[in-house]
Amino acid sequence: MAKVSLSSLEQAEQLNISPDYVRLSMAAAIELGLKKGRLFRDAHCGCINLLQNYPEGCYANCTYCGLARERPGVPEDNTFIRVAWPLFPTDLVAEKIAEHQDRVGRVCIAQVQDHRAYDDLIDMTKRVRRLSDVPISALVSATTLNEERLHIIKDAGADIIGVGLDAASEEVFYHTRGKGTRGPHTWEYHWHIVRAARQLFGAMKVNCHIIVGLGETDLELVNLFYQLKSEQIAGYLFSFNPEPGTDMQHAPRAPLHRWRRIQLIKYLIENRDLPREVIEFDSVGEIAAIHAPDMMVEVAINTGMPFMTNGCPDKNGVMACNRPYGSYRPGEDFRDYPIQPDEDDLIQIRQQMRLEEVWGMAYSSV
Repeated sequence: MAKVSLSSLEQAEQLNISPDYVRLSMAAAIELGLKKGRLFRDAHCGCINLLQNYPEGCYANCTYCGLARERPGVPEDNTFIRVAWPLFPTDLVAEKIAEHQDRVGRVCIAQVQDHRAYDDLIDMTKRVRRLSDVPISALVSATTLNEERLHIIKDAGADIIGVGLDAASEEVFYHTRGKGTRGPHTWEYHWHIVRAARQLFGAMKVNCHIIVGLGETDLELVNLFYQLKSEQIAGYLFSFNPEPGTDMQHAPRAPLHRWRRIQLIKYLIENRDLPREVIEFDSVGEIAAIHAPDMMVEVAINTGMPFMTNGCPDKNGVMACNRPYGSYRPGEDFRDYPIQPDEDDLIQIRQQMRLEEVWGMAYSSV
């Protein structure tokens, strides 16, 4: 990645960097009227996702991330989760959020790994809070934080903390985010911040992002789901989608049937108290069988909710962060639905899951 020789002060004077400028997801820019366009099937972007902007990109070196330190090219040309993030003045964005707060359910401000990121997160949070009462999530880089800083983030106006754990196990973390990538992150410190935030912000006010397809097993994912549930920490699923130019650019995506099954099992664990012992795994940690009651499975599938985007809620508790095209490209099959799946969608979802392979010819009752 190209490096910038200007000092921080010179950068602030000459470049459009945070906290005075911020990147928006394209869907958020369309929602706020800052970019022209409309979303497929009249979806709307319920959460305005903001991303800090620095000329170096990010000092972390995650193998799958478009902002990784060692990704080739100029940082401003890079993408993040395979979509463009146009740049706007932060104050303009805060004004637009206030104008559209009848449609905006939440704002999420995402840190990158940079020595300025924490101070700028506080500044940007306060700018949004001054103009509206829209709930604010802070998607933090745990490595930049400590307990005192968590208190200050809360006082600045954020009511939810999100942490990009991403990996489902310590080993996967090491090889995709940690020391194995020449990066600054550690599994232990991420969990330290997650649990400190959980104690401060409260039950289900902290969430961990989890990416399916980084090399983890189904067993590791299921174990993590039960752990998060036991600690009253939310888990939000993302489907790995390789970014060009990253170390994992040629890594395969999780097969769609695996992704759908993981979505369903996570939903059943969180919302239907699926017992741990009904899930069987093979010798390599993949799901071999699930002995769940017929009615439990049928009702869950028919709601369509297991297959919708996981994300932070609005002030009424309704999921706001639907991230249109966050895990797939326009024209591809939906990975997570930003809208309620309709009857045709559910037919397709059932075909994609291939549940008969793990449930048998008919769902097994317990």
